[in-house]
Amino acid sequence: MDRNKSELLRSLPSVDAVLQDDRVTACAGELPRAVVVHSVRQAIQQARTRLMESVPADADQASLHDQIIADACSRMKTGWGPHYRRVINATGIVLHTGLGRAVLPESAIDQITGELAGYSLLQVEVATGERSRRDARIEDLFKQLTGAEAVTVVNNNAAATLIVLNTVGRGREIIVSRGQLVEIGGSFRLPEVMAASGARLVEVGTTNKTHPRDYEDAITENTAAILRVHPSNYKITGFAAEVPAAELARIAHDRGIVMIDDVGAGALIDFRPYGFHDQPTLQESLRAGADLVLASTDKLIGGPQGGVILGRADLVAAIRKNPLARVVRVDKMTLAALEATLRLFLDTDRVFHAVPTLRLLRREVAEIGMVAERITEALAGGKVRAAVTMVDGASQMGSGSLPGENLPTRLVAVRCHQMGADALAERLRRYEPPIFARIAKDQVLIDPRTLLNGEADIVIQALLEILPKGGCL
Repeated sequence: MDRNKSELLRSLPSVDAVLQDDRVTACAGELPRAVVVHSVRQAIQQARTRLMESVPADADQASLHDQIIADACSRMKTGWGPHYRRVINATGIVLHTGLGRAVLPESAIDQITGELAGYSLLQVEVATGERSRRDARIEDLFKQLTGAEAVTVVNNNAAATLIVLNTVGRGREIIVSRGQLVEIGGSFRLPEVMAASGARLVEVGTTNKTHPRDYEDAITENTAAILRVHPSNYKITGFAAEVPAAELARIAHDRGIVMIDDVGAGALIDFRPYGFHDQPTLQESLRAGADLVLASTDKLIGGPQGGVILGRADLVAAIRKNPLARVVRVDKMTLAALEATLRLFLDTDRVFHAVPTLRLLRREVAEIGMVAERITEALAGGKVRAAVTMVDGASQMGSGSLPGENLPTRLVAVRCHQMGADALAERLRRYEPPIFARIAKDQVLIDPRTLLNGEADIVIQALLEILPKGGCL
């Protein structure tokens, strides 16, 4: 270790010394002392870690102390404020996993804040005072919307897959096409989930083609079910073929086994009139003869994160009795938000306006272009010395929904040579509220498709502050 690094490490201030600094006292204000002390300790440790890695050429004791103070103050602000907070999604990805996926309908927010502020009805029957099923109301709504015999909900579609496979196929075989052995999200792989469920995976067909005879030949006396998995986050095109749900149901029922259809995004309405294909609805899957249908409750339904299981009453009853059911059950806030969202689908005339996911999906390019033009004009005329232009682009549904479907949009492209796209994007993320955008070809791209009411004005103000007049060439 060189002498300069050793001296700087020895000069790191103590926690008490930093706490006594007037700047820290001013930053701390009325914050709890535990938050302040924790922030200071983290700042000192971070300074030590940076010094161990490398020593900046201009580093000295005074600058190091100032850096620790600034870092501690920043940590106090973030450490006491809410982490799960509002952000502005300017990426154009409607269902952005990192940004909370579906924007909840206003009625869902109202139900949570208005009805759940105190004690709330969850698992008791009003008429008798006896214990009831907590998802009974959700089952009733899904029955009305899909015609399913029975319905239950869990905390996400991965949980739905696990509990269904465990209930139906534990100790037995489940047949799946090789072209449907998907991996989604954080390394969620179907073969691994199958193994965790206690069922044995039987692969049939090839990556690009699977035929009815592949399933028929694979069925044995130990086969419990055929599983069809909708490839939510990718698409196989060209020389490809797969067996339709109705044919799979026929094969399964002829041999006395169960047909499970994991449709992924879980559409309740037909998206084909709006130009989106290959997205099965829950109703279509049930009509095709699937015994159990699995789907997410956020994504194309636009509600809170959850998983729904629809189908035969005897199978759903068995799933409810599975010990895993308590592990993957949903809480009162999820149920309330989902109830409010599903009620909107009962009014087909209003659902596309009332459910934000559907509204953003159908947003017209002309409307998006008007917002992009307003942002561009607000930054023009020498207000910032950056290249700000409008360009054609594409939005995406995201979160494994409508794979391969690009939504035409109009983007605001901001290029700042002195700052660079990465630095500008970071400054936007550090704004309050944080603004998330895209980066391409050393430009920051703002996609108005996913800007909600009033957010374009916040984006304009942020860019005016981050890119002041004369700040960039």
